[in-house]
Amino acid sequence: MELLGNYLLAFIETGGLFAPVLFISFHLLRPLFFLPVVFICISGGVLFGAAAGTLYSVIGITLSSMMFYGLINWMPKTFAKLIRLKQRLIGNNAAFTASQIAVLRLVPFIHFHLLSLCLIEISANFRDYTKSSLLTNIPLAFIYTSVGQWISRLSPLYILLFLLALLPFIYLLRRKEMIIKWDEFFQVST
Repeated sequence: MELLGNYLLAFIETGGLFAPVLFISFHLLRPLFFLPVVFICISGGVLFGAAAGTLYSVIGITLSSMMFYGLINWMPKTFAKLIRLKQRLIGNNAAFTASQIAVLRLVPFIHFHLLSLCLIEISANFRDYTKSSLLTNIPLAFIYTSVGQWISRLSPLYILLFLLALLPFIYLLRRKEMIIKWDEFFQVST
C-alpha cells in the first residue's frame, strides 16, 4: 500500500496544472484503497502547501461526502444496516451537532463516513447535508494539510531523529501476551 501511495504522489507531483484535478479525484477514490482521510490531507500539504492543499482537500472531501450521501440513499437496506451499526457503536440516543462532528473528524481513528452518517441523520435534506459537510471538513483539511506542510519543511536528519525517537514507543506499546500450547501447560508427569 505504501508503494501505491508513493507512486500516486509522484504521479501527482509531475502532473503540472492537472495535479489538483488528480489530487481531488484521489480523494474520491480513497475509500476504494482503504486510505485514511488524514493521509491524503497530509499529502496535500506536502505537495501543494497549506493554502492550496487545504482548498483541494476541502473540495475533494466534500465531493466524497456528497458521493456517500448519494450512494447511501440509493441503497436503503445498507443505510438501515449502517444506522443499526452506528447505534451499536455510539448508542441509540447519541445525536451529535455539526460542531461536535467537526471536532470528531480531527480524531484520525474515527471512521470518516461514520461521521458522515451522523451528519445525514441531523440534516433535513441534501443541501443542508452538503453545507454541514463542507463546514465540518474545513478544520480537518486545514489542520492535517498544515501538518503535511510542516513535515515537508523538515530536514531528513530531523525526520530520522523523530522516527528513532518513536522506536521505543513501538516496543513499549506492543501487545504483551504469552502463548502457551495446551500440551506444554498440562504436562503429564511420568
